[in-house]
Amino acid sequence: MKKIIFRKLLLDCTIFFLLSLFCASIIIWVFQAVNLLDIIVEDGRDFWVYLNYTLLSLPKIISKIVPFAIFFSFCYILSKYELNNELIIFWNFGIHKFELVNLFFKFSIIVMLIQILLTSIIVPSTQNHSRSIIRNSSIDFFESFVKPKKFNDNIRGLTIYADKKDEEGNLNNIYLKKDSGNKKYQITVAKTGKFQTINGSKFLVLYDGQTINLINKKVTNFNFTKSDFILTKLDSDVIVQDKIQETSTLKIIKCLKNYFTKDLLEIKDAPKYINENCTQKNLDNIFQELYKRFIIPLYIPILILTSLLLLLNSKEDLSYNKYKIIIFLSGLTIIIFSESSLKFVQDNFFGNLKILLVPFLTLICLYILFNIKFIHKVER
Repeated sequence: MKKIIFRKLLLDCTIFFLLSLFCASIIIWVFQAVNLLDIIVEDGRDFWVYLNYTLLSLPKIISKIVPFAIFFSFCYILSKYELNNELIIFWNFGIHKFELVNLFFKFSIIVMLIQILLTSIIVPSTQNHSRSIIRNSSIDFFESFVKPKKFNDNIRGLTIYADKKDEEGNLNNIYLKKDSGNKKYQITVAKTGKFQTINGSKFLVLYDGQTINLINKKVTNFNFTKSDFILTKLDSDVIVQDKIQETSTLKIIKCLKNYFTKDLLEIKDAPKYINENCTQKNLDNIFQELYKRFIIPLYIPILILTSLLLLLNSKEDLSYNKYKIIIFLSGLTIIIFSESSLKFVQDNFFGNLKILLVPFLTLICLYILFNIKFIHKVER
């Protein structure tokens, strides 16, 4: 009978948690997807590139929502059970409150391990893959990001300006500057122009203009009545270097191994090693990323045990509603602290031990509190 009751309560909490997580994730994803529309509108990316890029942000969104969703779900279900007198049935069947605490604690460990899997493997992998999609994709809709009376520099090394643009896509008074680096650039001005596709290649066909070239401090120029400006091989101005958030956990751990062997390279030597983020100057970011992936998920059991503090009081108590508010605010404080504690992580491993011990000590204190309230109180 106990197993049936435990299964029913845990199932209710899990279903409500998954529904909350799904709904909140979809809402946030939709808002974020709308904000990322400039990938198509301004950068001229293909629709499937945009869709894949936005979908790959879902794991990160889910990992951020899990702590709040699970705390809110357990608080809501336990309060509902209490208000409907369903918890009394548990106690009448001889179920000890500490047994319920142990059940939820074991469940919280499972959720914590899933969260660690999400933050340490799935999220970095999807973030890195989404960046590679943008990095390797081509710009298809060049017409879309050319705005009249505005300098458009979304393409790396190229600035385009047009004074007017009609409904058929014809451009008037065009200015183009192509920067090749090493103080080499090309400036082209034309009276009119239009985007065209010839044999699968994109061209900006220019009419009645002039091109000025600067090479090795020598200026040359020539006039033209018609000129084709090739756009196929141009890329948007995106960051090509992987961020620490997109680096695999295995690479970060290998980098940390060199920290303990005092063989971590200076930033000028970084490309010779595992990745460009593995440097002395980036140590604080390395520790913060590991903290985010492995330590912050430890707050999930704390949040679930915090929600179980509702078992210490019943609805018969006149201060029950105030007590629920206090528990809910306590959970929010724990969530905020778990995220903000990232700022306290430094570039010294042993200096970070204090902040690393906080979730472990908090978990032990909560477990001892339940032990005192539910075990020793009964014995007395």
